[in-house]
Amino acid sequence: MFLHRYRRIATAALYLLGVALLVAFTHAAETAAPVMLANTYRPDVDLSAYWVSEKYDGVRGYWDGERLLTRGGEPIAAPDWFTSSLPKTALDGELWAGHGKFQETVSTIRQQTPDDQAWRRIRYMVFDLPGETGSFDERLARLRMLVPQLDLPWVQVVEQRKLADHKALHALLHETVRKGGEGLMLHRGASLYRAERSEDLLKLKLRDDAEARVVGHQPGKGKHAGRMGALLVEMPDGKRFKLGSGLSDEQRNSPPPLGSWVTYSYNGLNKSGIPRFARFVRVRSDMDR
Repeated sequence: MFLHRYRRIATAALYLLGVALLVAFTHAAETAAPVMLANTYRPDVDLSAYWVSEKYDGVRGYWDGERLLTRGGEPIAAPDWFTSSLPKTALDGELWAGHGKFQETVSTIRQQTPDDQAWRRIRYMVFDLPGETGSFDERLARLRMLVPQLDLPWVQVVEQRKLADHKALHALLHETVRKGGEGLMLHRGASLYRAERSEDLLKLKLRDDAEARVVGHQPGKGKHAGRMGALLVEMPDGKRFKLGSGLSDEQRNSPPPLGSWVTYSYNGLNKSGIPRFARFVRVRSDMDR
Protein backbone atom coordinates (compact mmCIF):
# COMPACT_ATOMS: atom_id res chain seq x y z
CA MET A 1 0.00 0.00 0.00
CA PHE A 2 2.75 2.41 1.00
CA LEU A 3 4.80 1.49 -2.10
CA HIS A 4 1.80 2.08 -4.36
CA ARG A 5 1.19 5.49 -2.82
CA TYR A 6 4.88 6.38 -3.14
CA ARG A 7 4.83 5.47 -6.83
CA ARG A 8 1.78 7.69 -7.41
CA ILE A 9 3.46 10.61 -5.64
CA ALA A 10 6.69 10.11 -7.61
CA THR A 11 4.77 9.90 -10.89
CA ALA A 12 2.87 13.09 -10.08
CA ALA A 13 6.09 14.88 -9.15
CA LEU A 14 7.75 13.88 -12.42
CA TYR A 15 4.68 15.04 -14.36
CA LEU A 16 4.71 18.44 -12.63
CA LEU A 17 8.46 18.77 -13.30
CA GLY A 18 7.87 18.03 -16.99
CA VAL A 19 5.09 20.62 -17.17
CA ALA A 20 7.30 23.22 -15.47
CA LEU A 21 10.16 22.58 -17.90
CA LEU A 22 7.79 22.74 -20.90
CA VAL A 23 6.41 26.08 -19.70
CA ALA A 24 9.92 27.42 -19.13
CA PHE A 25 11.11 26.31 -22.59
CA THR A 26 7.99 27.77 -24.26
CA HIS A 27 8.44 31.05 -22.39
CA ALA A 28 12.08 31.19 -23.50
CA ALA A 29 11.09 30.72 -27.14
CA GLU A 30 8.44 33.45 -26.89
CA THR A 31 10.67 36.03 -25.21
CA ALA A 32 13.98 35.51 -27.02
CA ALA A 33 15.46 38.61 -28.62
CA PRO A 34 14.67 38.80 -32.38
CA VAL A 35 18.22 38.28 -33.62
CA MET A 36 19.74 36.79 -36.75
CA LEU A 37 21.39 33.41 -36.20
CA ALA A 38 24.26 31.92 -38.18
CA ASN A 39 24.64 28.74 -40.16
CA THR A 40 28.04 27.13 -40.65
CA TYR A 41 30.28 28.24 -43.52
CA ARG A 42 30.59 26.00 -46.57
CA PRO A 43 33.47 26.21 -49.04
CA ASP A 44 31.06 26.47 -52.00
CA VAL A 45 29.50 29.82 -50.97
CA ASP A 46 29.97 32.81 -53.26
CA LEU A 47 32.47 34.72 -51.14
CA SER A 48 32.09 37.87 -53.22
CA ALA A 49 28.53 38.24 -51.87
CA TYR A 50 29.68 38.41 -48.23
CA TRP A 51 31.29 40.84 -45.83
CA VAL A 52 33.77 39.21 -43.43
CA SER A 53 34.41 40.18 -39.80
CA GLU A 54 35.90 38.75 -36.64
CA LYS A 55 33.65 36.51 -34.53
CA TYR A 56 33.96 38.02 -31.06
CA ASP A 57 33.96 35.65 -28.10
CA GLY A 58 31.52 37.63 -25.99
CA VAL A 59 27.83 37.84 -25.12
CA ARG A 60 25.24 38.82 -27.73
CA GLY A 61 23.78 42.21 -26.86
CA TYR A 62 20.53 43.35 -28.48
CA TRP A 63 19.58 46.99 -27.87
CA ASP A 64 15.86 47.42 -28.62
CA GLY A 65 15.95 51.20 -28.33
CA GLU A 66 15.22 51.17 -24.60
CA ARG A 67 16.76 48.04 -23.05
CA LEU A 68 19.87 45.93 -23.51
CA LEU A 69 18.93 42.24 -23.83
CA THR A 70 20.74 38.93 -24.13
CA ARG A 71 20.08 36.63 -27.07
CA GLY A 72 17.65 34.77 -24.80
CA GLY A 73 15.70 37.97 -24.11
CA GLU A 74 16.95 38.53 -20.55
CA PRO A 75 17.37 42.23 -19.58
CA ILE A 76 21.00 43.16 -18.89
CA ALA A 77 21.57 45.40 -15.90
CA ALA A 78 24.15 47.70 -17.48
CA PRO A 79 25.17 50.97 -15.76
CA ASP A 80 23.17 54.03 -16.80
CA TRP A 81 26.24 55.65 -18.36
CA PHE A 82 26.67 52.63 -20.64
CA THR A 83 23.18 52.82 -22.19
CA SER A 84 21.80 56.32 -21.56
CA SER A 85 23.23 57.79 -24.78
CA LEU A 86 22.45 54.83 -27.04
CA PRO A 87 20.05 55.68 -29.90
CA LYS A 88 16.33 54.93 -30.00
CA THR A 89 16.97 52.66 -32.97
CA ALA A 90 17.76 48.97 -32.41
CA LEU A 91 21.37 47.76 -32.38
CA ASP A 92 22.76 44.22 -32.63
CA GLY A 93 26.25 43.43 -31.43
CA GLU A 94 28.53 41.66 -28.99
CA LEU A 95 29.40 42.67 -25.44
CA TRP A 96 33.10 41.90 -25.30
CA ALA A 97 35.85 42.32 -22.72
CA GLY A 98 38.72 41.20 -24.96
CA HIS A 99 40.23 38.01 -26.29
CA GLY A 100 40.09 35.09 -23.87
CA LYS A 101 37.78 36.90 -21.45
CA PHE A 102 34.44 35.26 -22.17
CA GLN A 103 33.82 34.19 -18.56
CA GLU A 104 34.68 37.69 -17.34
CA THR A 105 32.15 39.12 -19.78
CA VAL A 106 29.44 36.68 -18.66
CA SER A 107 30.14 37.37 -14.98
CA THR A 108 29.87 41.11 -15.58
CA ILE A 109 26.64 41.14 -17.56
CA ARG A 110 24.82 38.68 -15.24
CA GLN A 111 25.18 40.82 -12.13
CA GLN A 112 21.86 42.43 -11.19
CA THR A 113 23.74 45.28 -9.52
CA PRO A 114 26.24 46.38 -12.17
CA ASP A 115 29.91 46.49 -11.22
CA ASP A 116 30.94 49.85 -12.64
CA GLN A 117 34.64 49.01 -12.77
CA ALA A 118 33.98 45.71 -14.58
CA TRP A 119 31.69 47.42 -17.10
CA ARG A 120 34.49 49.89 -17.92
CA ARG A 121 36.26 46.92 -19.55
CA ILE A 122 33.26 45.99 -21.71
CA ARG A 123 32.95 47.16 -25.31
CA TYR A 124 29.78 46.99 -27.35
CA MET A 125 30.90 45.72 -30.75
CA VAL A 126 27.96 46.62 -33.01
CA PHE A 127 27.50 44.85 -36.34
CA ASP A 128 23.93 45.55 -37.47
CA LEU A 129 20.85 47.79 -37.31
CA PRO A 130 17.91 45.35 -36.89
CA GLY A 131 15.19 47.99 -37.17
CA GLU A 132 16.44 49.45 -40.44
CA THR A 133 15.09 48.45 -43.84
CA GLY A 134 17.27 47.71 -46.82
CA SER A 135 20.15 45.34 -47.42
CA PHE A 136 23.06 44.72 -45.09
CA ASP A 137 25.19 46.81 -47.48
CA GLU A 138 22.86 49.75 -46.80
CA ARG A 139 22.53 49.08 -43.06
CA LEU A 140 26.31 48.87 -42.71
CA ALA A 141 26.71 52.27 -44.39
CA ARG A 142 24.19 53.78 -41.96
CA LEU A 143 25.86 52.08 -39.01
CA ARG A 144 29.25 53.50 -39.98
CA MET A 145 27.68 56.98 -39.90
CA LEU A 146 25.65 56.49 -36.70
CA VAL A 147 28.21 55.11 -34.24
CA PRO A 148 30.84 57.89 -34.65
CA GLN A 149 28.07 60.43 -34.02
CA LEU A 150 27.32 58.77 -30.65
CA ASP A 151 30.90 59.57 -29.55
CA LEU A 152 30.90 56.72 -27.00
CA PRO A 153 34.34 55.07 -26.71
CA TRP A 154 32.83 51.76 -25.56
CA VAL A 155 30.55 51.49 -28.63
CA GLN A 156 32.43 50.43 -31.76
CA VAL A 157 31.48 49.31 -35.26
CA VAL A 158 32.72 45.81 -36.06
CA GLU A 159 35.20 46.00 -38.93
CA GLN A 160 33.79 44.44 -42.10
CA ARG A 161 35.89 43.65 -45.15
CA LYS A 162 35.66 42.01 -48.56
CA LEU A 163 38.10 39.23 -49.45
CA ALA A 164 39.34 38.14 -52.84
CA ASP A 165 38.99 34.37 -52.45
CA HIS A 166 38.64 31.46 -50.03
CA LYS A 167 42.41 31.20 -49.65
CA ALA A 168 42.45 34.75 -48.28
CA LEU A 169 39.49 33.86 -46.04
CA HIS A 170 41.30 30.95 -44.41
CA ALA A 171 44.50 32.98 -44.09
CA LEU A 172 42.49 35.62 -42.20
CA LEU A 173 40.92 32.88 -40.05
CA HIS A 174 44.33 31.57 -38.95
CA GLU A 175 45.62 35.09 -38.33
CA THR A 176 42.54 35.92 -36.23
CA VAL A 177 42.85 32.73 -34.15
CA ARG A 178 46.59 33.30 -33.68
CA LYS A 179 45.80 36.71 -32.18
CA GLY A 180 43.32 35.15 -29.76
CA GLY A 181 40.14 35.50 -31.80
CA GLU A 182 37.41 32.87 -31.98
CA GLY A 183 36.79 32.80 -35.71
CA LEU A 184 35.08 34.72 -38.52
CA MET A 185 31.55 35.77 -39.48
CA LEU A 186 30.30 36.13 -43.05
CA HIS A 187 27.32 38.43 -43.68
CA ARG A 188 25.58 38.47 -47.06
CA GLY A 189 25.56 42.03 -48.36
CA ALA A 190 22.18 41.74 -50.08
CA SER A 191 20.38 40.27 -47.05
CA LEU A 192 17.54 41.85 -45.10
CA TYR A 193 17.55 41.58 -41.31
CA ARG A 194 15.57 38.45 -40.47
CA ALA A 195 15.32 37.02 -36.94
CA GLU A 196 16.02 33.44 -37.97
CA ARG A 197 18.87 31.10 -38.84
CA SER A 198 19.82 31.30 -42.51
CA GLU A 199 22.61 31.37 -45.08
CA ASP A 200 22.62 35.18 -44.83
CA LEU A 201 24.89 34.85 -41.79
CA LEU A 202 27.65 32.25 -41.58
CA LYS A 203 30.30 31.40 -39.01
CA LEU A 204 33.72 29.96 -39.70
CA LYS A 205 36.00 28.45 -37.05
CA LEU A 206 38.92 26.04 -37.08
CA ARG A 207 36.59 23.49 -35.46
CA ASP A 208 32.81 23.44 -35.66
CA ASP A 209 30.83 24.21 -32.53
CA ALA A 210 27.18 24.62 -31.59
CA GLU A 211 24.86 24.92 -28.60
CA ALA A 212 22.50 22.34 -27.10
CA ARG A 213 20.17 22.26 -24.10
CA VAL A 214 20.82 19.91 -21.16
CA VAL A 215 17.86 17.51 -20.76
CA GLY A 216 19.42 14.78 -18.60
CA HIS A 217 22.36 13.58 -16.53
CA GLN A 218 23.74 10.12 -17.26
CA PRO A 219 25.31 8.25 -14.29
CA GLY A 220 29.03 7.58 -14.50
CA LYS A 221 30.79 4.22 -14.62
CA GLY A 222 34.28 3.08 -13.69
CA LYS A 223 36.36 6.01 -12.50
CA HIS A 224 33.28 8.23 -12.73
CA ALA A 225 31.05 5.93 -10.64
CA GLY A 226 29.03 7.89 -8.11
CA ARG A 227 28.94 11.07 -10.18
CA MET A 228 27.75 12.20 -13.60
CA GLY A 229 29.24 10.38 -16.56
CA ALA A 230 27.71 12.38 -19.40
CA LEU A 231 25.19 15.07 -20.22
CA LEU A 232 22.16 14.18 -22.29
CA VAL A 233 21.67 17.20 -24.55
CA GLU A 234 19.10 18.21 -27.14
CA MET A 235 19.88 20.10 -30.34
CA PRO A 236 17.51 22.82 -31.62
CA ASP A 237 16.09 20.32 -34.15
CA GLY A 238 15.13 17.91 -31.35
CA LYS A 239 17.91 15.35 -31.86
CA ARG A 240 19.57 14.15 -28.64
CA PHE A 241 23.00 12.74 -27.87
CA LYS A 242 25.30 12.11 -24.92
CA LEU A 243 28.09 14.59 -24.22
CA GLY A 244 30.74 13.19 -21.91
CA SER A 245 34.14 14.18 -23.30
CA GLY A 246 35.69 17.45 -22.12
CA LEU A 247 33.95 17.64 -18.72
CA SER A 248 36.08 18.36 -15.66
CA ASP A 249 35.78 16.46 -12.36
CA GLU A 250 34.18 19.54 -10.83
CA GLN A 251 31.56 19.65 -13.60
CA ARG A 252 30.83 15.94 -13.13
CA ASN A 253 30.34 16.45 -9.39
CA SER A 254 28.16 19.53 -9.95
CA PRO A 255 26.79 19.25 -13.50
CA PRO A 256 25.03 22.00 -15.48
CA PRO A 257 21.35 21.99 -14.47
CA LEU A 258 18.52 20.73 -16.64
CA GLY A 259 17.38 23.41 -19.06
CA SER A 260 20.76 25.14 -19.24
CA TRP A 261 22.65 25.54 -22.52
CA VAL A 262 26.16 24.31 -23.27
CA THR A 263 28.58 24.80 -26.14
CA TYR A 264 30.23 21.73 -27.67
CA SER A 265 32.76 21.32 -30.46
CA TYR A 266 32.58 18.54 -33.04
CA ASN A 267 34.04 17.21 -36.30
CA GLY A 268 31.14 17.11 -38.75
CA LEU A 269 27.87 15.17 -38.54
CA ASN A 270 27.09 11.49 -39.03
CA LYS A 271 24.31 10.31 -41.36
CA SER A 272 21.64 10.72 -38.67
CA GLY A 273 22.65 14.35 -38.07
CA ILE A 274 24.34 13.71 -34.72
CA PRO A 275 27.69 15.51 -34.13
CA ARG A 276 30.80 13.37 -34.48
CA PHE A 277 33.44 13.40 -31.70
CA ALA A 278 31.44 15.96 -29.71
CA ARG A 279 33.34 17.55 -26.83
CA PHE A 280 32.01 19.79 -24.05
CA VAL A 281 33.43 23.33 -24.23
CA ARG A 282 31.58 25.41 -21.63
CA VAL A 283 28.25 26.32 -20.08
CA ARG A 284 26.48 29.11 -21.97
CA SER A 285 25.08 30.85 -18.89
CA ASP A 286 24.22 33.87 -21.04
CA MET A 287 21.59 31.69 -22.76
CA ASP A 288 20.02 30.12 -19.66
CA ARG A 289 16.30 30.53 -19.08
